[in-house]
Amino acid sequence: MAATVPDRSMVDVGGTRRYALADSAQQIVGGFLLAGPFVVTEEVWTLAGNMSWLHALATVGIVFAIGYGALYGADDDRDPDAEAQFGVVPVRFVSLMVVSFGSVLVLALAVTAPTTFLPEATDAEMAATTVKAVSVGAIFSVVGAATADSVF
Repeated sequence: MAATVPDRSMVDVGGTRRYALADSAQQIVGGFLLAGPFVVTEEVWTLAGNMSWLHALATVGIVFAIGYGALYGADDDRDPDAEAQFGVVPVRFVSLMVVSFGSVLVLALAVTAPTTFLPEATDAEMAATTVKAVSVGAIFSVVGAATADSVF
């Protein structure tokens, strides 16, 4: 009879689920995978330029809702109260948010999207539009990041 090896990501330590660097790596792959097409799309930058701060805040809320729902609503085996915490928030969720917004921002800056799509904008306008574009791109990035985290 063959012995089974426990899945390290599921091992409980003092009541908390381990969170490993591999979990973040999975999120990063998924986050970057789905962020790319939206960073280099002119329509996203035009849309962001026309968004108010209320719209940007709403998109951030959507990212948080999708992320939390994908991690804890769609996976019955995952309990946010049983995971390692950063304050009162699960570390896995914090990592997901950092990856979701961070991957979009890193890609946008790496491919010079703000200066490409906003050549006439002032520095302040460019920064504001970039923040709004990141909030839009993060809606898609969070789906990739959470899916990669949950599947692997």
